[in-house]
Amino acid sequence: MDEQLQEDWLDAQLREEAPYIDDAGFTARVVQQLPAGRRQSRVVRVSVLLGVTFVACVIAYLVSGGGRFLADAATFLVAMPLATVCAIAGLCAITVMGVSAYAAASNARELRL
Repeated sequence: MDEQLQEDWLDAQLREEAPYIDDAGFTARVVQQLPAGRRQSRVVRVSVLLGVTFVACVIAYLVSGGGRFLADAATFLVAMPLATVCAIAGLCAITVMGVSAYAAASNARELRL
């Protein structure tokens, strides 16, 4: 609640119109002399992201014992009673729905402001 009040105060301060101080075009000249921003190719960014993701997956696979934990987890789940598996799945579904409802409510509250 206190954070919301602080954000409202900050918004009010930022929206108040401050008088412009005439600088005889100094700001415009400085902005014109700034170097153009470097633009990275979208392909390069995607390639780097995919490459890093692949390397991280390989490292995780090797560190985890070659994926043996997946076989162990599958064996553990098969040995569990069906009621327990259904209860775990239900709790996961309720958790996902709760987080989704919170996100939707938060988004709706932001749109109203």
